Amino acid sequence: MQLCLQPGKSFHRPDATLIPSTSSPFEDYFPVGSRLDEEQVDPFSFFCYLGPIMQEQVLTALKAVQDPDLHKDIVALGFVKDVKACDGLVAFTIELTTPACPVREQMKEQAHRAVMAIPGVKQVDIKMTSQVRASKSDQKDKLVPLVKNIVPVASGKGGVGKSTVSANLAVALSMMGAKVGLMDADVYGPSIPRLTGAVPSPGGSPNRFVPPIAHGIKVVSMGFFVQPNDAVIWRGPMLHKAVEQFLGQVDWGELDYLIVDLPPGTGDIQLSLCQMIPLTGAAVVSTPQDVALNVAEKAIIMFNKLNTPVLGLVENMSGFVCSHCGQHEDVFGVGGCQRYAKERGIPFLGAVPLSVDIRETSDSGQPIVMSHPESPSAKAFMKIAENLAAQISIRTANTGADNRPIPSKVELRSRQQLAIQWSDQKETLLGCWDLRVACPCAQCVDEMTGAKRLNPDTVPKDVWPQNIAPVGRYALHFQWSDGHGSGIYTFEHLRKLAGL
Repeated sequence: MQLCLQPGKSFHRPDATLIPSTSSPFEDYFPVGSRLDEEQVDPFSFFCYLGPIMQEQVLTALKAVQDPDLHKDIVALGFVKDVKACDGLVAFTIELTTPACPVREQMKEQAHRAVMAIPGVKQVDIKMTSQVRASKSDQKDKLVPLVKNIVPVASGKGGVGKSTVSANLAVALSMMGAKVGLMDADVYGPSIPRLTGAVPSPGGSPNRFVPPIAHGIKVVSMGFFVQPNDAVIWRGPMLHKAVEQFLGQVDWGELDYLIVDLPPGTGDIQLSLCQMIPLTGAAVVSTPQDVALNVAEKAIIMFNKLNTPVLGLVENMSGFVCSHCGQHEDVFGVGGCQRYAKERGIPFLGAVPLSVDIRETSDSGQPIVMSHPESPSAKAFMKIAENLAAQISIRTANTGADNRPIPSKVELRSRQQLAIQWSDQKETLLGCWDLRVACPCAQCVDEMTGAKRLNPDTVPKDVWPQNIAPVGRYALHFQWSDGHGSGIYTFEHLRKLAGL
C-alpha cells in the first residue's frame, strides 16, 4: 500500500499536536499519540486513493441504494460525500435532506452491505448527516431569507386539534435535529402559548421581535401581544399586516422548517399567507368522520386553487382506548382520512388517537412528544413528523412535481405586448389593453354573478403594466398605467386568455 502526505505535513516535529483519541479504522496507520504537523487533521485527508479499492468502486456499489421517496440512487442525488478508501478501509458520509428521514437507518444498513460486498473491503465507516434543502423563491428570500421551508397546518373547521398537531409536529422535528419555528397565525384564537408554555422575553430590538424558545423551537403568537381577557376584532387588512409582521419583523434566524398554525377555514389569513410568499406545502388536519372531512376538503380545494401543494392529511382523534378496561371505541370513527387521501391521491401522513394524555400535556404546556416520548400518542406524532419531512424533501427536490405550468419569464416586449414563457416550454403573447380589460378583480367583475363591471371604452388604448409582481405561487399582480392596481391574474386565467 502506498501512502501520500499532503505538502508541508510531517510526523516528526516535536511541537506538533496529537491525534485525538478516537476509534477510527485508520488507527493502524495513525495510532493514538502519533504527532501531526501544525494542527489536528482528519487522518482521512492524508490518504490518496492509491490502494486497491478505488473511489469509483465505492460509488458504483452505492448506486444500488435507492431513496424510496425520491426514487433515485443516493449517488445520483448527491447524498454521498467525502469518500475515502485505502487498503480495505472505506469511509464516507451520507448527507440526507432531513434529519427526520424515516428510512435513515435502513439506508445506512443498505449502504454498509453494498460496500462490504466489494472484494477486499474489510471495514466500512459511514457518517450520517443531513442538510435540509430550501424551497426557492425570490419573495421568500426577501421576507425570510434564512427560513428554508414554510409549512402551514390547516383545517376546514375548528375543534379538530389542529393547533395541538402543529405544536407537537414542530417539537418533534426539533427533537430529530432540525431548526424549527412555530408561527401562530390563528389571530382570533391563539392557543400556541398555552400549548408550548412559551413566554415572550423582555427587551430586544424595537423593530424586530425576538421569539422566545420553548422546547427547542422559536415561537411567535398574537397571544403574546393581547391581554388574556381581551379579544382581537380585526378586518382583513389588519390580518394581512399581522401575517406580514410575523414573517418579516420576527428574528427567526436560520430555520429548516417554519410551521404555521393557521386558523380554521379559508379566510383572509390563509389567502394573505399564500399571496405573500410561496409555501413549500400544507398539511391538513381532520377528524375521521364525514362531516369533518367534508369541511376539510374546502381547505384542500383552497390550496389547490392557490397552487400550494398539499403535503398530506393527518387524522386526529382516531379511535379511543379506555385506560381502565382496554376496550377500543371509534368515538369519531377511524380511517376516514386515510380512505379520503387514497381516493384523491393525497399523501396520508398518519393518525393520532383520542387520548387523555394529549389533553393533559397540552393544557400544561408540555407537548406529549417531549414529555411522554414513549407513549403511543407521542410515537404517532413522531411518525407523522417523519412523513411530513419526507414529503417536504420530495417537494424541494422536484418543485414541478404537481406538473402545473408556472411562468419562467415575464417580459414586456413593448408597451402594447406582454410575453410570458411557461415552465412547460410554451410562450404566450398578450396585448396589454386586452389584458387590462380582462382584469378579474372585484372592481372589474361582479364576484357573485361574474358579470363585467368594467366598461372597456373607459380604458386607454395605450395602457400598459408599470409593475408586475408574483403573488405566492399562483398568480401575478399588475399595476397599470391608468392607476388600476387591484388586479391579481391567476396563472390559469392568463393561460386561458392566451387560448391554452
